[in-house]
Amino acid sequence: MKYALVNNIKSEALKGLKGKCQCCASEVIAKCGAYRIHHWSHKKTKSCDPWWETETEWHRRWKNCYPSNWHEFLFEDAENNEKHIADIHTEHNLVIEFQHSHIDPNERVSREKFYKNMIWVVDGTRLQRDYPRFQKWANGYRTAIKKDIFIVDSPEDVFPKNWLNSSVPVIFDFKGMEELVENNDLRHKLYCLFQVKINHKSKYLIAVISRKAF
Repeated sequence: MKYALVNNIKSEALKGLKGKCQCCASEVIAKCGAYRIHHWSHKKTKSCDPWWETETEWHRRWKNCYPSNWHEFLFEDAENNEKHIADIHTEHNLVIEFQHSHIDPNERVSREKFYKNMIWVVDGTRLQRDYPRFQKWANGYRTAIKKDIFIVDSPEDVFPKNWLNSSVPVIFDFKGMEELVENNDLRHKLYCLFQVKINHKSKYLIAVISRKAF
């Protein structure tokens, strides 16, 4: 976690600090070593939120693109006492979840149902085959319905299959932590996969998005 409560103030991890988890109120300690990003860790238990994954530098860099008061927002379902911490919660009540590691399809569905108004940002560099597969589509013939929006007839040939049934938009980041040299490199952009109805038929669309706009 990037944040914990120190004297009831949401605070970043600093060496020697102790705090309280905003989700379960258990004691957490600041981990500020030389190799991993500074973070808070539960002292006696694993993370109380089963949806939480170990943060990478990729996660942290994305989070830092947004105002700090949007970070790690606690959601509570009063009916069943379910609590989860969203990576980003915007002023427009949109949740953004950054996903680096593999996610079980059942967990993906559960998160989408819980947060409802959300989008995913997926690290497209995790598996070596993912970007070359996308690049093959991007460099081939594409059917555009308007500027930077394309129909994709066989999404399974373009993106990882485990994201095709998502009920919310999924944005793929194929750049990751790499520093790009070529200005025309496809990885400078983000690629959003989503479904719409066209002539009463479900179609997959890809929207090309600039990082600055997102």
